[in-house]
Amino acid sequence: MTALPFRTAQQLAAAVRSKKIGCLELLDLYLKRIERHNPRLNAIIALDVAGARKRAKAADKALAKGDVWGPLHGVPMTIKESYDVAGMPTTWGDPALRANIATRDALSVTRLKAAGVTLFGKTNVPLMLADWQSYNAVYGTTNNPWDITRSPGGSSGGSAAALAAGLTGIEAGSDIGASIRNPAHYCGVYGHKPTWGIVSPRGHALPGRVAQGDISVIGPLARGAEDLELAFDAMAGPDDIDGEGLRLKLPKPAHKKLRDFRVAVMLEDQNSAVDDEVKSQIQDLAHVLARHKAKVSDAARPDLDTAELHRLYIQLLRSATSGRQTDAAFAHNQAEVGRLGAEDTSYYAQMTRANTLSHRDWLAANERRHQLRLRWAEFFREYDVLLCPAAASAACPHDHEGERHERTIEVNGRRVPTTDQLFWAGINGVCYLPGTVAPIGVTKQGLPVGVQIIGPQYSDRTCLHFARLLEREHYAFVPPPGYD
Repeated sequence: MTALPFRTAQQLAAAVRSKKIGCLELLDLYLKRIERHNPRLNAIIALDVAGARKRAKAADKALAKGDVWGPLHGVPMTIKESYDVAGMPTTWGDPALRANIATRDALSVTRLKAAGVTLFGKTNVPLMLADWQSYNAVYGTTNNPWDITRSPGGSSGGSAAALAAGLTGIEAGSDIGASIRNPAHYCGVYGHKPTWGIVSPRGHALPGRVAQGDISVIGPLARGAEDLELAFDAMAGPDDIDGEGLRLKLPKPAHKKLRDFRVAVMLEDQNSAVDDEVKSQIQDLAHVLARHKAKVSDAARPDLDTAELHRLYIQLLRSATSGRQTDAAFAHNQAEVGRLGAEDTSYYAQMTRANTLSHRDWLAANERRHQLRLRWAEFFREYDVLLCPAAASAACPHDHEGERHERTIEVNGRRVPTTDQLFWAGINGVCYLPGTVAPIGVTKQGLPVGVQIIGPQYSDRTCLHFARLLEREHYAFVPPPGYD
């Protein structure tokens, strides 16, 4: 039996309902673990102990009367710092926002509380959620529980690290550039990037912002695939305005058993080299699927140019985040574009041009994006899911020098730009497709490896169910050593 702190949220909720442990007792168990383990990780950066204990006591009283609040009744939960939680700071790691205290809960926070969680803290992020590391001048650096010299991923790095180390019961993050998927892969937990637009992001934004950003989504992280489903069900759906005319009704999973799935496997791409140890874990998974009689192809691909897809993603991604620029930064980037040669196709050049893209050029890029959506839809008439890496390597060492686009990581003994692996973020993100990351093994160095499960638009339940089948038939969450 898995030690209590590392059990899934569903198992924790079952223990509470069966009165094997009280809600307050369970909360205090996690708070004691935070005192012991969080100093070396710095995953949880803000706590509301008094508020959480008050809610846990109320949950115990409710249960004593036979009143179950929801499927996650009494499960202690932390959440990514970028979500608004009333009375707690929302800074996005920016010192200029250090004094920003939320006055109301984000919609997803309200919905998760309605599902029964005891929200007790917040987890660390990189500055402006813009890195696959999680460090900032407000809260400092978060370490990976599998190796504290390495990144836990980003931007939901604190979320994944807290889950892996058994410091919380369930989590939620956000994803525009693999910010759920990358940390799940780096820390050996589960994460789901929903189809764009089906989980309202209200209350997950910089102060004063209310519009949903292009490509950007919010979604759950957990130690179990079924937990993802529970949290996703709680979070998904339109807000009160859209809900006046819209209802979310997603298709059921495409199949119930592995043998019935049609699976395409993609180990690498011209746009992003992938470390052999990551590839071998995904290849081993493909062999397992074949033994389960699934239809597996390592050659099936959508009819599109992945180089074009990647360029389009960078263009739309950096256009989506361009609104964060100050007037001075925008003017600087305009001047930079004038100095860039037409032949310069580096990531920096693509990013800078996208930061100053005209609306006319954005419309052309958006039109091309929607043409590629049709190519993906055609592909998914023949295949149920596409399996591919979530990142180019296992968790990388901390590297805070210079700008993100100047840094490199090691892949198969070579230094490559860290931004190359944006390809695995954008392969589905730019066309709004869902993606679930499930742990599938560890490298020879003992670092987790996850697989990204991509499905057609609105096939979230298929991706989540496939992750559950992998959990049952192949590999499940394993706690990192040293956190007993």
